Amino acid sequence: MDNVSRIFMFSLSGLNVTMETRYVFFSLTTLVYHVILLCNIIVILCIVLDKQLHEPMYIFLCNLCINALYGTAGFYPKFMYDLLTQFHEISYVGCLIQVFIIYSSALCDVSTLTVMAYDRYLAICKPLEYHSEMNNQKVVKCILFCWLPPIISMAIVVLLTSRLTLCGSNIEKLYCETWAVAKLACSSTIVNNVVGYIIILVYFGHAVLIVYSYIHLIRICTKSKESKYRFMQTCVPHLLALFNIAVALLFDVFYSRYGYTISVPLSVRNFMALDFLFVPPVLNPLIYGLKLAKIRKKVIRMIFRFNIAIA
Repeated sequence: MDNVSRIFMFSLSGLNVTMETRYVFFSLTTLVYHVILLCNIIVILCIVLDKQLHEPMYIFLCNLCINALYGTAGFYPKFMYDLLTQFHEISYVGCLIQVFIIYSSALCDVSTLTVMAYDRYLAICKPLEYHSEMNNQKVVKCILFCWLPPIISMAIVVLLTSRLTLCGSNIEKLYCETWAVAKLACSSTIVNNVVGYIIILVYFGHAVLIVYSYIHLIRICTKSKESKYRFMQTCVPHLLALFNIAVALLFDVFYSRYGYTISVPLSVRNFMALDFLFVPPVLNPLIYGLKLAKIRKKVIRMIFRFNIAIA
């Protein structure tokens, strides 16, 4: 039993491409990662550099973009390296770090969208109380709420995973994931499963809070044209971002639970695995950048000044 637990490297068997196609995938992945970096950094710079955008809604949007950079950094550099190498391996410590970064980022996304829903609820349903309720101290607490619970939750998950006795080293995925590592265990995973389901229930509670907020928002917006306009301007991007992350995380859950069956094609499994690492980080800054007028105008001015500087 002591021998089977001494695993220092994992093999990632989710990537199965020929030498000819891997360079095509490397080029596409590099393009996607640079688009993610560019779009999110532009939105972050717009918000940080413009004092008019130092409002709670834009601060939370900035946090969403920072989290996208954090989460994708845990996957894309390693994946691009794997596309250029024959053997796809990751160290035991590297695997746990990747699990921590990717999934703490996913949980942070959910927390941030919950906070953004609460912010829109106060702004539209209680406009006279908004500035007293959403003060600087409350904004700081909301940012801490976005980061601390996901970090603590995933630290616990990683700690419990690191204590498992493993009987294998092959992970049938493109990256490390806690369910995949737990499947290799030859010791009991009951505690890991219980903690995992508790975390899922807690973040399902976040979804309930978002639904509750939007029920009230929709009721208010049907009563006045001004509220309806504010809803369309600021809440529609949030709903689209929420839909993106919800679908992406559902894909990942279905993949983790059922994606290892032989009947599911490898290409479909890889799509399910990559959806939440590709769609939300790309679409969120684009949606907010195109829909929110202040962000859109700031981006256009930045591009215009950049073109003048080059010329």
